[in-house]
Amino acid sequence: ILARPAFRGGVTRLARQLGRSERRVERDAKRYLREIAATHSPFVIDLAAQLWRALFTRGYRALNYDSQELARLADLGARHPLVFLPTHKSNLDHPLLQWVLHENGLPPNHTAGGINMNFFPLGPLVRRSGVFFIRRTFKDNEVYKFVLRSYIDYLVEKRFPLEWYIEGGRSRSGKLLPPRFGMLAYVVDAYRRGKAEDVMLIPVSIAYDQISDVGDYAKEQRGGKKERESFSWFLRFIRRLYRQYGNVHMRFGEPLSLQKALGAPNPDATPNPDEESLALQKVAFEVCHRINRVTPITPTSLITLAILGCGDRALSVPEIGAALR
Repeated sequence: ILARPAFRGGVTRLARQLGRSERRVERDAKRYLREIAATHSPFVIDLAAQLWRALFTRGYRALNYDSQELARLADLGARHPLVFLPTHKSNLDHPLLQWVLHENGLPPNHTAGGINMNFFPLGPLVRRSGVFFIRRTFKDNEVYKFVLRSYIDYLVEKRFPLEWYIEGGRSRSGKLLPPRFGMLAYVVDAYRRGKAEDVMLIPVSIAYDQISDVGDYAKEQRGGKKERESFSWFLRFIRRLYRQYGNVHMRFGEPLSLQKALGAPNPDATPNPDEESLALQKVAFEVCHRINRVTPITPTSLITLAILGCGDRALSVPEIGAALR
């Protein structure tokens, strides 16, 4: 990326625009790129897949998914870059999806992760299995935005599969949150400028009978602060998986083609990852609609619906059974 003429020309233009020396802008760009970029190690990818399997099988009886859907995605990925957009209810979401792809012979995704997850030893491990770390906020940092755009351009152009949570953060209620447009804007902009003939967005629903994060969510609702991610936090997360939480259900929605949604790309277009674009927002909400269409109804969902449907009145077990019927 650093050696590309487009990148070096962009550094020159940015230095002129910001009124800074080209050398300083280039130095900052290199530093940001090292901070962001993932590095794939075949050994670590295999190791991580086995670790994730050992982790989720502690707390869940089974992970249910359709292997034929994975076969169709593998065929689609041979022709177009894929962007997996899963729901986010638990910190197990990424490990589960990574293991499913690994188990079915698909390449590992380049996955956008928050910089808060880059702690030792988890950060170096997941970076080598394909996670790239981005800052939570960089609105006023033009150099950082340029580097991130250049990195996404490279991944789309080289047809590396991508992944991030379209909701941004974890849903505390289980309901799908409104989409966040940031990362999608960078991918759409890369497509619009002809970095790929088409990009396929893959809606993914990951539903749990129960999740181990509920205690944390309840604590936050009572006014507690969100616990900062660290090695000790990770150990506590693992420890909670010693009890059983039922099954996990993973479903893949109908892929969405950017070419069909936005029209043909224009290689002469200038970079403009516009989050306010109506076309971009329509694409994001269509992905969410397709996620909802394939989200399974779990037993826990039905029981919760039955209880909440009676307002503040307490229910006996037979009454809950009648409501469920």
